[in-house]
Amino acid sequence: MKQLTTNKIQNTNVTCQTSHVKRSSRGFGLIEVVIGSAVLSVALFGISGFFQTVLKASGITESAVQGDYLLEEGMEVVKIFRDMSYTSNIKNMSTSTTYYFSWNGTNWATTTTKTIVDSKYERKLTFEDVKRDSITKDISDTGVYDPDVKLVTVSVAWWTPVVGTTTRSIQTYIVNLFNN
Repeated sequence: MKQLTTNKIQNTNVTCQTSHVKRSSRGFGLIEVVIGSAVLSVALFGISGFFQTVLKASGITESAVQGDYLLEEGMEVVKIFRDMSYTSNIKNMSTSTTYYFSWNGTNWATTTTKTIVDSKYERKLTFEDVKRDSITKDISDTGVYDPDVKLVTVSVAWWTPVVGTTTRSIQTYIVNLFNN
């Protein structure tokens, strides 16, 4: 009889151990869900941060491209001024004044009133006299004034929250090509 009692105790222990295993496996499932949610959240925050960085870079690039197009357009407008009349549109412009472009819907003109393009870009235009070496006839800092050539600078400036103020400029010599 003693042997039968021992078996009964062992069976009871086994039953308790099995019951204990079932309860702890339910806890592991909950922990797995919490850890999985945490990993997914970290991944989503990382992807979100990446897209925010890409959007900022895209905005900076868009502003730079628009600024470059405005520079190019400014130079094309200067060529239009030259083609219409070098003497009245370029030769007589002051070298100490900053000019701005204005568009009236039909024609381009210059103004001394500061103008802003697309509520963001400030585009300006300056002229400089050109001198030529009296012997070589090359453009130089000293020499004889050449009334048929001007150094033209078009500048565009804009502000963005990420970069701050950006300024770009382009220069070229404009020649009285058509002798007008």
